[in-house]
Amino acid sequence: MAVSTRCEPLICDMVTVARYLNVTLIVPELDKTSFWADPSEFRDIFDVDYFIASLRDEVRILKELPPRLKKRVEQGYLRSMPPVSWSDISYYHNQILPMIKKYKVLHLNKTDARLANNGLPMEIQKLRCRVNFDALRFTPEIEELGRRVVQILRQNGPFVVLHLRYEMDMLAFSGCTHGCSNEEAEELTRMRYAYPWWKEKVIDSKAKRKDGLCPLTPEEIAMVLKALDIDRHYQIYIAAGEIYGGQRRMAALTSAYPNVVRKETLLPSGLRFFQNHSSQMAALDYMVSLESDVFIPTYDGNMAKVVEGHRRYLGFKKTVLLDRKLIVELVDEYKNGTLSWTDFSSSVKASHTSRMGAPSRRQVIPDKPKEEDYFYANPHECLHQPDELSAL
Repeated sequence: MAVSTRCEPLICDMVTVARYLNVTLIVPELDKTSFWADPSEFRDIFDVDYFIASLRDEVRILKELPPRLKKRVEQGYLRSMPPVSWSDISYYHNQILPMIKKYKVLHLNKTDARLANNGLPMEIQKLRCRVNFDALRFTPEIEELGRRVVQILRQNGPFVVLHLRYEMDMLAFSGCTHGCSNEEAEELTRMRYAYPWWKEKVIDSKAKRKDGLCPLTPEEIAMVLKALDIDRHYQIYIAAGEIYGGQRRMAALTSAYPNVVRKETLLPSGLRFFQNHSSQMAALDYMVSLESDVFIPTYDGNMAKVVEGHRRYLGFKKTVLLDRKLIVELVDEYKNGTLSWTDFSSSVKASHTSRMGAPSRRQVIPDKPKEEDYFYANPHECLHQPDELSAL
């Protein structure tokens, strides 16, 4: 079975599927047709030899197809298909396994089709965790750079990682233009229409923001950090690409928190080999995010959710899960003068006391997998819950 994917959890799911079906997995191919046009291969991001060796007692993984099967593929004997999203393991047994037996090689593409979050056997859930938290290790080069960044940050005191999803492509894709000029909003709209695989074209930015479906702006997150009493002398590490609007949009944040840093400023000459390789740059941000004193994502996304789950796995490290719908409502009330700063700050604090990444169970919503809690954000089957610890 060959897998083409880009996202770490999807790799974990396909390893799990291969193990359950007792079939051979070919090292995943990464998507090179996305917006980022990143030429990185799996081996450029992950330690492929460790990946294969660490799972050898679970599943057979090969770096490439054996010559006989490669020849069949070259002759056109290959079935390529996307699996059905959020399927349980029986779907793969009943629908996918017969195709593998028939075609010998099955290429699962567009594997944003995840396994179901819930209702899977415990051994399946445990294997998903094992792949995610152990088998998928970054390359030695990325690991070394990540450690260097963390060391530099630690030398200067506590640091908060802000996963600030305010890049141009994110805004164009989401249709969120709050705080942008008319010219910027038009530019983002043109960009959205230029990419046919972004299906949603007509987007009401105001309505989407009101529903909490937009990334928080740099100005909004500056207010939130102050409301949460984050020390202004803490380092704020920006885990993101280039912020749309540049310094103009970052002014409120850098004014409130003068120690805003990025990997590019901490290692100005150490990243030259990673330029134009967004996946490798994101891997560095991932490593720093795991080690931070506080992790704050400003938008839901795969990286934010997986970091959240990984920090839970590492001992429920503080992760502030922002209630964006409430926050934009409070921000607007404060800005129009109907809410004092004291009340704004109190409301933000009160509404987030239970949103700090503490132990909890996933919310299950039958027949609505996209709306329920994501497995990798809270893999509670793999975590030492307090009640379990007290029983030991």
